[in-house]
Amino acid sequence: MTSSAFSQSPFFPIAIGFFGLATGYFVWGGQALFGFPKETPESNRTIALWGLWMSGFMQFITGIYLMIGLTWFGVFDNAAPLYMAALAFTAYGVHWFAVAYRRYIGASPGPEGWMAIPFSLIGILGAIVFFAAGDVPVAIVFIGLSLVYLTEIPTNFGVWPGGRRLIGFWQILTGVWLMYLTYGVTMNLALGKHWWV
Repeated sequence: MTSSAFSQSPFFPIAIGFFGLATGYFVWGGQALFGFPKETPESNRTIALWGLWMSGFMQFITGIYLMIGLTWFGVFDNAAPLYMAALAFTAYGVHWFAVAYRRYIGASPGPEGWMAIPFSLIGILGAIVFFAAGDVPVAIVFIGLSLVYLTEIPTNFGVWPGGRRLIGFWQILTGVWLMYLTYGVTMNLALGKHWWV
């Protein structure tokens, strides 16, 4: 049996996932917070497509890429927090496939109250892991994610009908932070700059 050794790579694909989620949060959050464009079947389908491809696919591919790099090839340093990132990107990516399809076909968001419970918990787990690893900027992302899903629980269950605007606010705020991290990671890796990321 032969084995091959791969060298360590500093090029984690996390900027791809950050950018994808940021774009989805701007599209979904902007519409929820500002009510523009007006919610119609046509605008919902367009919003759903952006959620599917940007937030869904870009996070999913990032999570799979990280998990394979960590488990099959061992090419990434700092594996402990990257394992959490791989878990989260993969889970949130698949989640976006489901919520985007639901919105595309016009199905009820009510059952997503149940979905929001485990996704709140994975957000809290991510914040704990990244704070413990000393990576405060990424821990802040997970705080934003937790706030989105903690607000989705009562909103989707119909307990807090006005919660959609607050969800949009958390999404926009988290989207802005994700864009900052996209710039930071890319500048650090591509140009050797040292942003706070």
